[in-house]
Amino acid sequence: MRSVELFSGCGGLALGLSRAGFVHQAMYEFNSRAVETVLHNKAAGVEHVAHWPIELRDVREVDFHAFADVDLVAGGPPCQPFSLGGRHKGNKDHRDMWPYAIGAVQTIRPRAFAFENVKGLTRTAFADYLSWIVESLERPSVRQRDEDSLDIRLARLRASGLPKEYNVVVHRVNAADFGAPQKRHRVVIAGVCADLSGDLPDIAPTHSRERMLWDQWVSGDYWKRHGMRRPDDTAVEKGDRTIVERLRRMGEAPASLPWVTVRDAIAGLGEPNGRGNHIFQPGARVYAGHTGSPLDQPAKALKAGDHGVPGGENMMVRDDGTVRYFTVREAARLQGLPDAYAFPGPWTESLRQLGNAVPVQLANAVGGWLKSSLVENSGEAAAA
Repeated sequence: MRSVELFSGCGGLALGLSRAGFVHQAMYEFNSRAVETVLHNKAAGVEHVAHWPIELRDVREVDFHAFADVDLVAGGPPCQPFSLGGRHKGNKDHRDMWPYAIGAVQTIRPRAFAFENVKGLTRTAFADYLSWIVESLERPSVRQRDEDSLDIRLARLRASGLPKEYNVVVHRVNAADFGAPQKRHRVVIAGVCADLSGDLPDIAPTHSRERMLWDQWVSGDYWKRHGMRRPDDTAVEKGDRTIVERLRRMGEAPASLPWVTVRDAIAGLGEPNGRGNHIFQPGARVYAGHTGSPLDQPAKALKAGDHGVPGGENMMVRDDGTVRYFTVREAARLQGLPDAYAFPGPWTESLRQLGNAVPVQLANAVGGWLKSSLVENSGEAAAA
């Protein structure tokens, strides 16, 4: 299936969608350093990446009429306007690219679309803007004027009388529930042509906190896998104790896969050795609200930061209680990128790109979910 991607960044979303079976017809990214990263891996022949048609280009300047036959439009519009750590300006922020993501859907009319953003987009403060995004995607034939207020644009959509052209869902997801070794809470806004499907089903998680806790504190398989002695129960996180007690009473392992922990993700890398983006970065320290990621949980969400890399979100707590920054290689593993995927820039820039990326596992799950819906509802099962 063919796809067009906007705001591609360093390639996390693109790699997940590629693994789900989508073939990119175009990819656009405005940040030159992120494009350099993708081109570096394209030249190195990294699987899937070697075929990506990445362009350094502002999506506001792209004529999308050439892509009228694609199956999917996807992207991660810049999240800073809606981030809990940002300036909270929403649609008044010049970095808000939602109108252009919607514009691409209006022009291309793909069979499906998927956009990822921060959970802050669902805050009450942005409720009207989120409604406008969803309703604009449901009825892209309703043309609007940029100079109109949000209230006027919403009123025009609601008064149009047009049936829904896309069935749209807003899903709050945690990347850890789809196999990413990271507690990354995000929003996925996705839609499929209304004439191809009914309401989209929920995207089903594949991994769970409960199964991780079972493997750690009931069966003990987690510690055996890592060649470690099982700690005593005092090591159970306070918030996990009730769940562990319930699991022991149940006596049966949850059917899901376990959350992937930091220790799982970085297994085999060892301490930073100066090779392959696995380079020690000095300066990590604990301070209020920034205490690092424990090894035996999925990591806290990697952050990009407005001015460099914030400390606590991008460092680990080692077994002896000391902390250090994640290397670029470790952070790439937390985002699901393979070890062959290199970052040619400096540590701060590489972590910025990784902090902005969509985890590959989440992208792959979203891609598979939408592809299944398209196949099941368009008689393509045999061809697929």
